Amino acid sequence: MLKIAVFASGAGSNAQKLINYFRTHPSIKIELIVSNKSNAGVLQIARAEAIPTLVLDKEKFFHGNAYVAELSELGVGFIVLAGFLWKVPAALIRSFPNKIVNIHPALLPDYGGKGMYGDFVHESVIKAGDAESGITIHFVDDQYDHGPIIFQARCLVDKNDTAATLADKIHQLEHDNYPRVVEEVVNRSRYEL
Repeated sequence: MLKIAVFASGAGSNAQKLINYFRTHPSIKIELIVSNKSNAGVLQIARAEAIPTLVLDKEKFFHGNAYVAELSELGVGFIVLAGFLWKVPAALIRSFPNKIVNIHPALLPDYGGKGMYGDFVHESVIKAGDAESGITIHFVDDQYDHGPIIFQARCLVDKNDTAATLADKIHQLEHDNYPRVVEEVVNRSRYEL
């Protein structure tokens, strides 16, 4: 059984989709929900699903062991970022090489980087007059929204779209694709060990 830790900072809609998708999976399990906010909605989801949680201490995450020991002790073999807003420290990336993936609500390399999340991304896409937007699933490296791209899906941006209506389209793409792509990447990583 390969165990996944899901890192999230917000309400947890993508985390819930991942939990649902892997609930009865024969070889992949959501082992832990990790957040940098003690009041994040994703922690309520985890409690309702009886999944252990971990709330990160900023100092320990960035200047301590980055929780590598705790994740290893639980047997976590893969990390999935699902709306996690902190940059992943180098110590964690080194300990999970090509085993940390992120989903970004735009077509990278456009509209990525520090501060580009949620409505900030959607507002930027609309302001630029782009005809389409989408999602990017990528491996995590030491830069924001930068690692090798695994998958992209696109949607049209209508002239009447607002950040909220575009966000709805993007969430649908995320929910339809992220769990399946995570499964593919996890399964592929088993053969690369």
